[in-house]
Amino acid sequence: ELVQEMADLDMDKFEKILNNYIAAKGIERTVLQIIFPFLEKIGILWQTGHIHPGQEHLVTNIIRQKLIAAIEATMPPVKLNKTGILFLPEGEHHELGLLFMYYLLKAKGASVIYLGANVPVKDVEHIIKLKKPDFSFIHLTATCPNFNFGKFLDNAGQRFCNIPTIISGQLVQNYRKKVPENVQFKRSLAEVMELVSGL
Repeated sequence: ELVQEMADLDMDKFEKILNNYIAAKGIERTVLQIIFPFLEKIGILWQTGHIHPGQEHLVTNIIRQKLIAAIEATMPPVKLNKTGILFLPEGEHHELGLLFMYYLLKAKGASVIYLGANVPVKDVEHIIKLKKPDFSFIHLTATCPNFNFGKFLDNAGQRFCNIPTIISGQLVQNYRKKVPENVQFKRSLAEVMELVSGL
């Protein structure tokens, strides 16, 4: 249904389907059961030329708004003494995975410093020095073609040496080279969920 409404550019219907599911199941189950499978499907459609990038931008912005609204509305029952800094490196603009992590951490009671997309490593380093978070988290979906992942890992490993840096997403799936000691990969959604529940 969501794919059909996206193809028809009927954003009212698209949003109504999402709202109904969120009302019935909550945002977490909506993301896991509906949104992630939908995004995977449109990723394939986009690669095969079956949808226009404009259609993808429309729907991802609606999903983004839903996640932000859920983050705003979340009142955790307990407060954890943990702080995470969340960001995407320069050249990465796909925020949905990172916003979902923001929601999960806030719902768990952790504090979140959210820097958003396309952030230079030196800016993150500055905030880490000032705020001293317990970990940094990055979710990589589709970086720009000239993004050097190995170089980024070394840079982040050196600059954020006092805290663990956790990275999930597409780019970590097949990366087999050595990573800095303070960098950890989470290669599946299950591993990310485990990380959050273990805080």
